[in-house]
Amino acid sequence: MSTPPPEPLPFPESLCHRCAAPPRYVQTRTSTFIMCPLLPQKYAPQPVRACSLFVARPPSAEE
Repeated sequence: MSTPPPEPLPFPESLCHRCAAPPRYVQTRTSTFIMCPLLPQKYAPQPVRACSLFVARPPSAEE
């Protein structure tokens, strides 16, 4: 189950936001964490600029 991305996006340059996985956004009072469903460590150090498991999400009708 995915969660909608927060506004504004944390680390907007991260590949995670554009991944087909899709990421889950976990928010606390002070931080937002990006959880990857594919990685063993789950919370990759941000921003992710290269990932061997990245698959681009197909464009939606809204984009």
